[in-house]
Amino acid sequence: MNTPYHSLESMLELIEEPNRSACIKIFQDNEKLFKTAQGGSHNHHTWLGGYYDHVQEVMNIAIVLYTTLNSLRPLPFSLSDLLLILYLHDIEKPWRYEMRDDGTLDNKPHMDTPEKQHIFREKKLKEYSILLTEEQENGLKYVEGEGKDYSGKRRAMGPLAALAHICDVTSARVYFDYPLIDNDSWEGAQRIHK
Repeated sequence: MNTPYHSLESMLELIEEPNRSACIKIFQDNEKLFKTAQGGSHNHHTWLGGYYDHVQEVMNIAIVLYTTLNSLRPLPFSLSDLLLILYLHDIEKPWRYEMRDDGTLDNKPHMDTPEKQHIFREKKLKEYSILLTEEQENGLKYVEGEGKDYSGKRRAMGPLAALAHICDVTSARVYFDYPLIDNDSWEGAQRIHK
């Protein structure tokens, strides 16, 4: 399979309105921050610009998986829905971390719990007038798994959330060091900073 690697900016164009313009505005307003923030403190994309690289990587993975799965059986959501959720799934991260004296990252006090991170994310979505359907809200809520909401009696995570979760886990746990600095085997893939 010869699948092109897309830039984050070009994938934002694949998100349908009314959210496309808002997503592009978030990127334009915060481009420098997005391209310098680390993607995590320990587990994945921990380098300068890792946040941008992770979001770009997870959206590229989404295109591959969505295209393949949708060709087998029609999915009950659009590629636009999936890209929107993955673009927004870690939107708090560029504002979340601070550097300790020893060079490691730690959560800022106002973002040191999942609840506080959720509140920040909600404020950011409201600030940019992001409008989510019920399915998209479920996707954003459960993109990182069902957690305490898991039950053997009901399904918390909808189909959109499930595929978004698969894409995120693939990036964070399978391809945690990708894209490579040089010579990445996925043609066109490269880190924002070398």
